[in-house]
Amino acid sequence: MFRNQCDDSVLVKEYINGKEVALELLIKKHQQRIFSFIYSKVQDRDITEDVFQDTFIKVIRTLKKGNYNEEGKFLPWVMRIAHNLVIDHFRKNNRMPKFNNSDEFDIFSIISDNALNAEKRIIKDQILSDVRNLIEELPEEQKEVLKMRMYMDMSFNEISECTGVSINTALGRMRYALINLRKVIEKNKIILVN
Repeated sequence: MFRNQCDDSVLVKEYINGKEVALELLIKKHQQRIFSFIYSKVQDRDITEDVFQDTFIKVIRTLKKGNYNEEGKFLPWVMRIAHNLVIDHFRKNNRMPKFNNSDEFDIFSIISDNALNAEKRIIKDQILSDVRNLIEELPEEQKEVLKMRMYMDMSFNEISECTGVSINTALGRMRYALINLRKVIEKNKIILVN
């Protein structure tokens, strides 16, 4: 498990130092997991391929600019990029007007629910922002597991592999993260509404 992390960091350094084949090895090594993760979200092979390519374009740009600083956590970093691009894909598609093929014009065919519920969306965004800030207050190990599970949709087996701890330890960290998060929410009297 530690060897995989080490290998990734070595390959990243080699790529940054100009060895193009190192990136090819990284892509081949993680391709199946990242592709499956994206496909599980979008359920479309063509879109999955597009998001996969966009993910590695972003990876390449970040590495070439010298902005990569994940220190041996290459896969979670790439998964986070893929996750964000999937979200961008859905946001972009929800904004696209959808017209009904009928003779009568219906205003509701081009105004999405999102536009009609702008206030709810703003409230939801604020709650998500508050929760993200609360998560940052957790101990590092708990925060890491919580983010991998909730934001990157990783299994506890994958979390175990990425962090180099047993599945039971990962489960324990998640449990304590949720307990501590609940305490912080109650202490700050934060109301989470749907």
